[in-house]
Amino acid sequence: MGRVDGKVALVTGAAKGIGRETAILLAREGARVALTDLDEESGAKVAAEITAAGGEALFLSQDVADEASWQATLKTVVARFGALHILVNNAGIGIGGTVEDTSLEDWRKLMSINLDGVFLGIKHAIGAMKATGGSIINLSSIEGIIGDPNLAAYNASKGGVRILTKSAALHCAQSGYGIRVNSVHPGYIWTPMVEKYLDETEDPAGNKEGLVSLHPLGRLGRPSEIAAGILYLASDESAFTTGSELVIDGGYTAR
Repeated sequence: MGRVDGKVALVTGAAKGIGRETAILLAREGARVALTDLDEESGAKVAAEITAAGGEALFLSQDVADEASWQATLKTVVARFGALHILVNNAGIGIGGTVEDTSLEDWRKLMSINLDGVFLGIKHAIGAMKATGGSIINLSSIEGIIGDPNLAAYNASKGGVRILTKSAALHCAQSGYGIRVNSVHPGYIWTPMVEKYLDETEDPAGNKEGLVSLHPLGRLGRPSEIAAGILYLASDESAFTTGSELVIDGGYTAR
């Protein structure tokens, strides 16, 4: 018996990295999975991989910054699977820059995806989950807990996800919806986004070693390790967990 047997999950930003590993793991543990992304080719491949392994998956193209896209996505998911029990708000982007260097255009672009997208996901998933209860898992970051002088907009977006999660968790608990809302805070994970971030620096190899040195366990994390934490929050094993922060960071924030 899988840990999320009989549940329906929606994972955003699932074409690669943490989202991909999460969609595959939830399917392996018994969930029927809808996965969304703007990268249609890669997203469809993930859905095909899940189906080939015996799972049930549906890929949908979605812009998480667009409210109409959220409404259409959730309508399709519920029509296809009959319910929604798990939402993983994973879609996100990274833009570097100090508070002085960051343009208003970049600030708004990042916020529209990293924070507005999470807000819209929570808002509309609550309506879909009220009848059955469920679990909403929001991807924040260690950068939503500590500051980095070169990640002003990213810090702000992930800090916003952290506290929005707590507000939504309290609302759902006090309303008796049976919906839990939690955030996950990865350290630096070797994903395409982190790889791209390093490739744009003057010394990618040296800067990668610099990132590794910030983690007491001596390495960057793996997407599968974050997916494992998400699975716990998605499952009934975490039935008494809401409004919490699951930090998976190799010790980064311990010092």
